[in-house]
Amino acid sequence: MPTTTDIATLLAATKVLVVDDEHYMRKVVRALLMSVGVRTIYEAPDGPSGLEMIRNNQPDVVIVDWQMPGLDGAGFVRMVRSPDTFPFPNVPIIMLTGHGERSRVVEAIQIGVNEFLLKPVSSKSLYTRLVSVLTKPRPVVKSGDYYGPVPRNLASMNEDNDHAITQLVLVN
Repeated sequence: MPTTTDIATLLAATKVLVVDDEHYMRKVVRALLMSVGVRTIYEAPDGPSGLEMIRNNQPDVVIVDWQMPGLDGAGFVRMVRSPDTFPFPNVPIIMLTGHGERSRVVEAIQIGVNEFLLKPVSSKSLYTRLVSVLTKPRPVVKSGDYYGPVPRNLASMNEDNDHAITQLVLVN
């Protein structure tokens, strides 16, 4: 189990890409990332720019908004999780959305998202997801059309101070 100091050192060295079409939301996520100790943060205003930033900057984690014009978050994840055509298909992806319906969570799981965050996002929930993908990485697998992290075994809902948090899981 990593110590608090180990986690702080890890977060300080972590490169995070935030892909969101809303300038204000990118600034909010940037501020939250900085508040938990992340120092290297890239921003992309749309899916195509985000894909290019992954190619150029090789971030350790990508946080992507679900709803964006043109290439939305789901399409973005599908493109990243294409090992035959994308150079960094294993990058951990945290999906950020204002929509927590079960169907969205299930779709996010099916396309290979590592974690799911509901807006409004708190620094605590962002910290928890970042620490999870960085300290407990799940191996990436290809199974049929699926390419992404090894699925968890069952769905669970946890109550956060701010809102219900849905943890990504896939029932086999």
